[in-house]
Order: sequence, then C-alpha cells, then structure tokens
Amino acid sequence: MQHQKTRVVVTGLGTISPLGNSAQAFHEQQLQGKSGVRPIQRFDPSDLPVQIAGEVDLDPQDFMDAREVKRTDRFVHLGVAAAELALQDASLNPEHTDRTRFGALIGSAIGGMDTWESQSKVAWERGVGRVSPFFIPMLMANAASSHVAIRYGLQGVASSVSTACTTGADALGNAYRAIGFGEADVMLAGGTEAIVTPLVISGFANMKALSRRNDEPEKASRPFSAQRDGFVLGEGAAVLVLESLEHAQARGARIYAEMVGFGRSADAHHITEPHPEGSGALLAIRAALRESGLDASGIDYINAHATSTPVGDKAEASALRAAFGEAIDDIWVSSTKSMTGHLLGAAGAIEAIACIQAIHSGTVPPSINAEDADIPLKIAHQAVHTEVRAALSNSFAFGGLNASLVFKRFEG
Repeated sequence: MQHQKTRVVVTGLGTISPLGNSAQAFHEQQLQGKSGVRPIQRFDPSDLPVQIAGEVDLDPQDFMDAREVKRTDRFVHLGVAAAELALQDASLNPEHTDRTRFGALIGSAIGGMDTWESQSKVAWERGVGRVSPFFIPMLMANAASSHVAIRYGLQGVASSVSTACTTGADALGNAYRAIGFGEADVMLAGGTEAIVTPLVISGFANMKALSRRNDEPEKASRPFSAQRDGFVLGEGAAVLVLESLEHAQARGARIYAEMVGFGRSADAHHITEPHPEGSGALLAIRAALRESGLDASGIDYINAHATSTPVGDKAEASALRAAFGEAIDDIWVSSTKSMTGHLLGAAGAIEAIACIQAIHSGTVPPSINAEDADIPLKIAHQAVHTEVRAALSNSFAFGGLNASLVFKRFEG
C-alpha cells in the first residue's frame, strides 16, 4: 500500500482502568505487577458462575454534569473521562486548535450494555411505553465519539468502530490513517467499554470463555500459564492524542512516541476461535511491520493480545514465531490483560499506551501469573529496565479479526 506522507506522533495519554484513573497510575501499577481483578462490586453476582472482573472506580460527575451523566451510558462516562485526561496530558486546548481539522474516533465493541439491560427490564416489567426516549442514543456504539466531538466542538473526522476486541487498535489505526493522509491534524482516538453486567458475564460464562477462579481473583487472568482456564472481563477506557508531527512541533508539544505501522487482516476461519496456526494474525503483524519499515531486529517489546485462553495464546505464539523467526527469542513479551482483565473494545488502546510508556520510560511491563508458562516466548515476569526502540501491540477478535500496531521512539 502507499505509505503515509505525514508523520504521526503521540502527545497525550488518558486511561480509566482497573489499575487507576490516569496514565501515570496505570503505568506505576503495571510496573509493580498489581492486579485490578476483584470480586464484582457493581451488582450482586452470587447467582452467576463467574463473580470476578476488572472494575473501574469512577464518579462520572468528576467529568460530566449530573444531567449529562443521567442521559448517557457508563461506557460514555468512561470514554469522556479518558478523553479529558488525554487532552490534559497533552496540554492541548481544542479551542486553540483548528477544530475543523480535529477529530474523534473512540470505539466500543458492545456499546451501552447497562442501558440495554436496564431498559429491557423496564419494558418487561412496566411496559414498552415506559422505555426511556434516550434508549437508542445511550446504547449506540458511536455515542462516546459523538459526545466527545460535541463536548469539544470537534468538526473534523468524527467516527467510531466496533470490531469486537480489535476495536481499540482499529480506532487508533484509522485515526493514524486520517492524519497520515491529510484528513486531520489532531485526533482523539481509542476505545471504551463497560461490560461488567449480569447479561454480559452470563453470555461469556455460558460459552465457557471466562475463568471461574472466583476464590483467587488476582490470579485468575493467566496469559501464557499452563493453568489458565479462560479470560477475565474488565471495563475501562483509553484515549490517545495523535497529531501530525508538524502540528505537534508547532505548539511545542511533548512527544511520547511515533506511530509508524498499522496492519489488519481476517482469519476467515471461525466466529470465535482463532486459526490454530495464527495465520490471520501473522498477516496483520507482517503488514504492520512492513509499513513501519522495521524488521524483526528492530522490535524490542511485544504487548501480546494473550487473553488467557489456551487456543488463543498458542495461536498468537505461532504467529509471532513465524513473523520474527529466531529473533523472537530476544524480544520481551507481556500481556496487560494479566493485570486488567480483558477490556474488549478498550483493550487495544490501553495496550498501545503500555507500549508507548515502555518506549518512553525504557521499562517493559510484566505479565503476572505466568510463572508456569507453557508458551515458548521471552516473557517478562517482572518489570524490565531496558532500551525499547520500538514496540508491537497485537489485538485479535471474535469473528477472526486481527490488528497490529507499531510505535517507535521519536527521533526528530
């Protein structure tokens, strides 16, 4: 494909996660190997087979007024908060920017599940005439992007993606393309998800996808581990400020890293299971590396998709070995999901932030609960202080969707 002509850099990071409500808190908790998985507090899960999740502690009125909170779903609350934190981190005031060249692209895999469940109950118990007139605007998957665009008056590229667990990565990739090909100068991009609800937990649990390690929540998410028994659901949001290099330099912005590659593909294999050899994942990884101009020796860290399922972890390991050959034995690998759980549509974005922080700080975050790993990769079991010139972030999804991102250290 034609390479982008405009360089794209990362200047702001915003996270709302089970590891804290700022990018700095997220980074610090990661490096300490802390788990954000706990017994569910948002509702009584005693009737469910799975009673643990990575929950967020957030008062949305810290970021939105009470009326707006009431008329929006929780996934919007998380996304708006992450966007505000990203702007603050970037020291960027949209009012001082050409807002016709400033866009928002914040995706969600599922959208407003809190709203769906509560309004379905209203319809069944009180009649369809009592369903909220805000039902549709509250649950639609593009609501977070739209509310952020309205909030800051952003009239540029305003869009959303909903590609299951590749959503966050696809949102960043699409924003990267928008800037790279001249559609925008600045983008707020990422993902948000609020899926710790009875119906979502039940759906994933009944398909045998979730860990049932209810008595050891902090040890339940075990990517790479021989004892893994499924993934753990988490909620949260991650939003990045992406800018053209010219725009960032003109305003004297701090630059965390440069985004240099985006690859995507489809397994064309199965609606929930990855191709056992990781053939689709391999296509996405190779495409991202090809666009970045880096070869296997240029990547120092990989944030694996690694959800904590045997089939998924092994397929990704196969793809990585095929993509990097013997070089994979010298590349640090870890999984953010070991600490946060799986944030679905927000996962790709928060894991991109982990990669960017690794580059910026020179520290690879660990994977916890993987001491008995059965995957032949160089897994970081604790934080590793080392030079990270470039990092790869993988996201793979139900439906056989794959997306890979490459970030590298900025060099002027």
